Amino acid sequence: MRARSAPRRLRLRPTLRLRLTLLNGVLLVGAGAILVLLAWLLVRDALRPTDELLPGTTVVLADGRTLDAGHWQRQLVDAASRELLLKGLVALLAISVVGVAGAYVVAGRALRPLHQVTATARRLGEATLDQRIGWSGADDEVAELAETFDAMLDRIAAAFEAQKRFVANASHELRTPLAVMRTEIDVTLSDDEADIAEYRRMATVVRDASERANGLVDALLVLARSEAQAGRRLARRAECDLAVGAANALNAMAHEVERIGLKVQTSLRPAPVVGDPGLLDRLAGNLVENAVRYNHLHGRLWVRTGTDGQRSWLMVGNTGFEVAPADVPGLFEPFRRGGQERTGARGSGLGLSIVRAVCDAHGGTVKAVAQPGGGLEVTVILPADAPAA
Repeated sequence: MRARSAPRRLRLRPTLRLRLTLLNGVLLVGAGAILVLLAWLLVRDALRPTDELLPGTTVVLADGRTLDAGHWQRQLVDAASRELLLKGLVALLAISVVGVAGAYVVAGRALRPLHQVTATARRLGEATLDQRIGWSGADDEVAELAETFDAMLDRIAAAFEAQKRFVANASHELRTPLAVMRTEIDVTLSDDEADIAEYRRMATVVRDASERANGLVDALLVLARSEAQAGRRLARRAECDLAVGAANALNAMAHEVERIGLKVQTSLRPAPVVGDPGLLDRLAGNLVENAVRYNHLHGRLWVRTGTDGQRSWLMVGNTGFEVAPADVPGLFEPFRRGGQERTGARGSGLGLSIVRAVCDAHGGTVKAVAQPGGGLEVTVILPADAPAA
């Protein structure tokens, strides 16, 4: 047998509209009561005409009656006081009712944008992020709130679209090597005449594809780790030198630099910073790797580091294909190469995204400048001292 739930008790919600109405009513009734009291006191003090007469003086009324002046005065004051109080309380009641009703209506109209904000927030979802309040009323605090809410929705929609694009690109990048591996395995296994050489070729292709997938996963993890520490206390903090990181990155790419005949110019002066050594090494490695990867035969590569005591910098520039100045900001977006959103090309397209995330985590900045004739120059500036936690 199911027990019946107790009926809900209806209670009046202390809404902002109700509180504003009650506040207005209290102030209105209080002010009216004070005015009635002052009028009553003034009337009682003003209606004393016999105070200047001699004791025992009498007055003759219009109906012929003769009364003591003091007794007549008390009757006059009592009658006037009663009439003033009665009419004053009736007027106060009428004013209070009209005032409270008017305050309720005015408060409702003033708070209407808040109801629109609430309704819009309740309707928001993946398919309704394009909805806005679009308040067109008076330019007051409520309008400012509505505009702020609309601006927040714009930022949320942009972040949501960027996230969906990021997930789609990451899925595509991972699907490509996996598809290559599966195709090579299926083709080789279906060939009954495949020999050891064919299996070795398949193993080489599968290894290269797995290395690419593994590199993409590592880059995604570094990007997530860097973005998670942006604006927060770094998980690891140590004294580092950007010059050392740049030198290590150049040594790691020495074979590739020699293979394509790049001319390397370096000016590696001490550039001390305090931060996460692993992230800072990855920052320098990504910049040098990109400068080599997107260069051309017998091109140039220049790397400079230094400090002014307060800031340390790392500059990496290269020749290469021409980059339009309008495409430069897009280079720092995930999976964008040369300002274009392309997947399946060489590299993961996360190099400069990781550089920007590492700079943000360390309280620094990064900027890129397209070079005349082709190439790019990227400058990272980090605080020489520990960034504020």
